[in-house]
Amino acid sequence: MKTSIPERELMSSGHLACQGCGATMAMRYALKGLGERTVMVVPACCWTVISGAAPRSSIRLPLLHSPFAAAAATAAGVKAGLVARGDRDTTVVAWAGDGGTFDIGLQALSGAADRDDDILYVCYDNEAYMNTGVQRSGGTPAGAWTMSTPGAGGSARPKKDLDAIVLAHGIPYFATATPAYPEDMVRKFAKARSVKGFRFIHILSPCPPGWKSDPMDSARLSRLAVQTGLFRLYEAEKGAIRLNVRADKRKPVGEYLKAQGRFKGMSAGETAELQRRVDAFWESEKR
Repeated sequence: MKTSIPERELMSSGHLACQGCGATMAMRYALKGLGERTVMVVPACCWTVISGAAPRSSIRLPLLHSPFAAAAATAAGVKAGLVARGDRDTTVVAWAGDGGTFDIGLQALSGAADRDDDILYVCYDNEAYMNTGVQRSGGTPAGAWTMSTPGAGGSARPKKDLDAIVLAHGIPYFATATPAYPEDMVRKFAKARSVKGFRFIHILSPCPPGWKSDPMDSARLSRLAVQTGLFRLYEAEKGAIRLNVRADKRKPVGEYLKAQGRFKGMSAGETAELQRRVDAFWESEKR
């Protein structure tokens, strides 16, 4: 079977991720799109551990750990240093989780986007602070159980619309991705590598321990998120949005929810209301 995905691996075995970790699948495909001339900047997140103990790393690229709140600022500084040395071609990537993007790193992210710093910012979004024991983040959807929202109804607050926040900065390139669509993901990272200025990719990244799902289901859940219309695969270049996968014939959102123990507290009425909102959104997209 022919594929557009490069064969060469820039991520090795021996990493420290959990079984079925979406963040490792995402990194593997991202590196295939980015290539060797890449520097990774990683703040406090699961990948701080997954990468392995210094001086070794499970990725075959330079990797710099940064403070939790400063991934974007650190990446911008690394890029400035490379340019000062005459290197304008190496791609500098800030690779952060939802906690370091939706919440703690949002100020630095906004500043870098506003300055149009020549970096790629990637948020692998597993929808909670997973590295510290599954606490709610701004990326946690309503109804999801976390250690800090342990009640029957889960999180009372909706997921923050990070995409709208980032797009409001008028950046050159924005995209969403998920490991169930690897060719789409690799293509988007290769595209981001070719663009100058601030770029952003938002990856939905399943986390079996935090989502209370079977590690075997990570790719299936990534796909279901798109097929149910809960997560859109699209990209935006200079404000022009292009949908990559349509969800006109959607699967019920309940298929996605029931495969994750974190949503077991959601009532039938809450599931129906979520379905209504998803349907209303996609109907509005047709107009």
